[in-house]
Amino acid sequence: MKHLRLIYTLLAASLSLSAMQSCADLDPVDYSEINPSNFPKTEEDIKALVLSCYYPLRPNWWDGIFTPSERGVMMLNDAMTGVLTGTFGEQKQCAEMNFFPESEGITWFYYKRDAPNGYANKISRCTLVLDDIEKSSLDNNTKNRYSAEVRCARAFLSYLLYDMYGPLVVAPLEVLQNPLEEKSLSRLSRAEMVKFIEDDLKFAEEYLPMPGKAEYGRFSKGLAKMLLIRLYLHETADMNYPEGLTPGNREYFNKVETLARELKASEYGYSLQPNYPKMFEQGGQGAANKEIIWALPCSYEGPNINQWHMMALPTDFDQNGMSSGWSCVTSTWKFYDSFEAGDTRRTYLLPTYTSSSGEQIDRDTPSSQIAAGPIPMKFGYDTGVKGNGGASSIDLIIFRYADVYLSLAEALCEKPGATAADLKEAIDNVNVVRNRAGLGNLKYADYTDSNKLLDAILMERWHEFWCENGQFRADLIRYHKLVDWVKWLNDSPYAADYKELYPLPMSVISDGKGKVAQNPKY
Repeated sequence: MKHLRLIYTLLAASLSLSAMQSCADLDPVDYSEINPSNFPKTEEDIKALVLSCYYPLRPNWWDGIFTPSERGVMMLNDAMTGVLTGTFGEQKQCAEMNFFPESEGITWFYYKRDAPNGYANKISRCTLVLDDIEKSSLDNNTKNRYSAEVRCARAFLSYLLYDMYGPLVVAPLEVLQNPLEEKSLSRLSRAEMVKFIEDDLKFAEEYLPMPGKAEYGRFSKGLAKMLLIRLYLHETADMNYPEGLTPGNREYFNKVETLARELKASEYGYSLQPNYPKMFEQGGQGAANKEIIWALPCSYEGPNINQWHMMALPTDFDQNGMSSGWSCVTSTWKFYDSFEAGDTRRTYLLPTYTSSSGEQIDRDTPSSQIAAGPIPMKFGYDTGVKGNGGASSIDLIIFRYADVYLSLAEALCEKPGATAADLKEAIDNVNVVRNRAGLGNLKYADYTDSNKLLDAILMERWHEFWCENGQFRADLIRYHKLVDWVKWLNDSPYAADYKELYPLPMSVISDGKGKVAQNPKY
C-alpha cells in the first residue's frame, strides 16, 4: 500500500469517527492537496491519524470487527459455543465447525485482497501511524500519549486475529516504508507474537490515562490491563501452530492474578452494576456505568451501529413496540436450559414471543423460527430500531469489570501451587458475580477439587458474557474443551481438534510464496 493512499484512507476514516462521543472536532481538510510532505504537520493532523486506528474496532457491517452481525467476531465465535446457532451462513458453519480455507466468510477477517476487507493490514496501518507520531514535532509526553492509543489499538487487533488464526504475518516498519519492494514474510513464532502484543500493551498500560480520566469510548489503562489478562490466559494453553506443538505456561496465571488485583484497586474506580439486565438497556451505558472497561458508543446515525435487534428478532416479531427482525440467528435451547432458575442474566434470552398475528410462539410451536433456540436479544427493547433502519442507540459493551472477578477466580484456581485458601478466594470472587445475577453462593465444601471449580468458573463465563465479545470460544480452547462442547451441542461430524484455530485464507498462503504455512491439517 502506498503511503499517500494510506494517508487518504486514514483521514477519510477519521471523519466517520466524528459521530463517536470520543472524537474531537477537526478542522476541514482539502484531501486533494494531501501528500506525505505536508501531512501530518500539526497536532490536529496527528489526532486524526490516532482516531483512525480506532476505526477497525468499531461496530459497522462493512468493515468493523465488532459489528454485531455475521461480519463480526462475536457472532461467529459465540456460534461455536451454543450461545448462538443458525440454519444458514457463517453462523451455521461455526456452530458445526464446518469451515475450510475456502470459507471466505470465516477467513476474511484476517485478509482479503479486495480492500477494505480484512484486518491484518490494519495492524500495518497502526505501525505507520506510530512512525508518523515519532517523526512529528510534538513533545515526548504528547507523543507517548498518542502512541499509547495506537499501540493499544494495534495490540487489540493483533490479539483478536491471533486468537482466531494463530501467529500472524506482521510487517515491520522498514518493509512498510518500501511498498514497491516485493518481500514475502513468514508468520511470527508464538513467542514473537506474544512479545509483539505484550510490548504494545505494556506501553499502553504505562501511558494511557486512568479509567476516570479517559473519554468514554477511548482506551484507558484499565483496558490495556484487561487485554493483557486475556493474552496471558491464552498463553496458558498448549497450542498446535505451524511451528509445531508449543506448550502453554501456567506461570501466566500468576500474572493474571497480579493484573486482576490491580484492577480491583480503588484508584481504578470499577464496580459491578447492581442490575445486570439494565446494563444492556437504553441509558444503561455511558461514563456513569463503572462496570464498563471499554464500550463502543452507538447511535442511529453511526458510524458505530448496533444492529443486533435486527439480527436476532424473528421476521414476525411484534411485542413491546418492536417488530420485524431479520431472523439471522437464534440461541440454543441447551444454552437456555443451562441457566439456574432466577438467573437475571437470562432476562433477554426470550423463550417466547408474540407474533404479528397475535399468536404466542414458543419452542413447541410447529415450524416456529425459534425451534432451534430462544431469541438472543441481549439488549433491552428499543422502539427506535425500526424507524432507524435497524440501528439501536444502545452501546456495545466489549469488556466489563465482572471479567476481572472471573479472571482472578480462574488464576487462583489454576496457578501453580494453588492452596485451599486460593480456592476459597476464587469461590468468593465467583459468588460476587453470581449474587449480582440473583443466585446463591457456591459452597466451599463442594469445590475442594480445582477441576470442579474450574468447570463452575467456565459455566459462569458462559452465562455472564454471552453476545458481548465472543470470548467464550477462547475460554473453552484454553482447556481444549471446545470440540467436545460442539459435539455435545449438535453432534457435528465436522468438529475436530485442529479446528480450534480458523484456517488462514488461501490468498495469504499464495501471497506468501512458500513462506506462509497454513494452520496444521487444513
